[in-house]
Amino acid sequence: MIHRGSDKDLVLKPDVCVVGSGPGGAMVASRLARKGASVVVLEEGGYHLKDEFDMQEATAYPRLYQDRGQRATADLSISVLQGRAVGGGTVVNWTTSYRTPDDVLTYWRDHFGLGLGPETLKPHFEDVEQRLGIRKVDLEDTNPNNRAIYDGCRKLGWQVDTIRRNVRGCLRTGYCGMGCPVDAKQSATLTYLPDAVAAGAEVYSDCRVDRIEWSGRRATGAIGYFGSGRTARVEPRVVVVSGGAINSPALLLRSGIAGNVGKYTWLHPVVAMGAFYDEAIEGFYGAPQSVASHHFAHRTEGAGFFIEAAPVHPMLASIAMPGFGAPLRARMDLLPNVCATISLMIDGFDASERGGTVTLRPDGGPRLDYPFTDRIYECFRAGMKAMARLHLANGAREVVSFHASPVHIRREDDLALLESAPLGPNLFAAFTAHQMGGCRMGADPAVSVVDPQLRHHDFENLFVVDGSAFPTSLGVNPMESIYALASWASQQILA
Repeated sequence: MIHRGSDKDLVLKPDVCVVGSGPGGAMVASRLARKGASVVVLEEGGYHLKDEFDMQEATAYPRLYQDRGQRATADLSISVLQGRAVGGGTVVNWTTSYRTPDDVLTYWRDHFGLGLGPETLKPHFEDVEQRLGIRKVDLEDTNPNNRAIYDGCRKLGWQVDTIRRNVRGCLRTGYCGMGCPVDAKQSATLTYLPDAVAAGAEVYSDCRVDRIEWSGRRATGAIGYFGSGRTARVEPRVVVVSGGAINSPALLLRSGIAGNVGKYTWLHPVVAMGAFYDEAIEGFYGAPQSVASHHFAHRTEGAGFFIEAAPVHPMLASIAMPGFGAPLRARMDLLPNVCATISLMIDGFDASERGGTVTLRPDGGPRLDYPFTDRIYECFRAGMKAMARLHLANGAREVVSFHASPVHIRREDDLALLESAPLGPNLFAAFTAHQMGGCRMGADPAVSVVDPQLRHHDFENLFVVDGSAFPTSLGVNPMESIYALASWASQQILA
């Protein structure tokens, strides 16, 4: 069953302890429990159901996100949106579902000695898509916020298409990021975790795992603390760390497991543009993401990027929009007429890139550093120009950047203004909703943390199964890739 914390100290001795209940942890728990293993899942977030999802940002962000929605890089230059609940990020993501691109898997094979080819992962993707109801969006089901991207790209001759979403009976309310109030989103909370529980797994919410204990080459226990102050001591045969690309490295570091832990962290760093239209857009209604363009994913002049929509709910929009006081209020008055569009950098595919680093703060929490570089700045500017161009082509009256001193673009000639607009930490708005890496998988222990079967190089019974294992970013939203990787990895753990 799923326990809402505990009012007593626990000592548990299952076959497997899974730390984290997002797509990686939920899948592993389901697969192993259904094969007869006794499984305990420890999740630091709460257990929340649809009746608690009131579609209010003031409720959802403190309840369902890491650090109450205020997680950021150490210098505060990148806002980090990351789920914190039973079901992890699947509770709050925008349902965008992609398989890992074949060229990414080829890169991993050639550079990291991984055997995860498309044919290897195909049955796992197919199983996930069936279980989660993943299907392609019909164009007529897109909202104006997404349709503007589609129409603008088509007018410019750029690649664009509708995406696939993991929903059943979606009412397109627009509140995916705050928890689905009608259980249309097929989150791990509604799918793989109940599958695991039905097979005998025990899930404990509100339990933050402080450390993994180990001796020699074996992990011997996981020590967690409930919000009630009670302790959970789990002594399993196998430990699976699935806390996500920031929390998993932090847990290993708190446990005295270092090496390459926390290095090569990738973020798909995001810049945004706001396009103002004369007609109503109302980007706070409808599926948050239903269209994407990967036209610029394989640029020769710099890092690739892809373009998607973002919802424009008041709190998220006001954080992203530049300025304070009267100027910000004036922009917020125009919210119904704003298209919010994001450009996501595909980081990790150039020899010069080192990505970010997760270390520990004095209190043991994770500290994330992600230094900006000239390569990143070039990609940001290219993304801003592309977003502005597609909206101008689609008839927007003005496109505004999210610099501290915004750039206003009303015609093609104004794009040059983006070249001189300053880029530096906290001089413009930057975000990440896709955290990857930090426990990189690879055949060479000198540059990775886990081996090609996701077993830690130094421990016989410690696995890391989540997005932190990705050697690079993906160039697509990562949820389905994490599910499929975890499904495949479950076979390796069983073996």
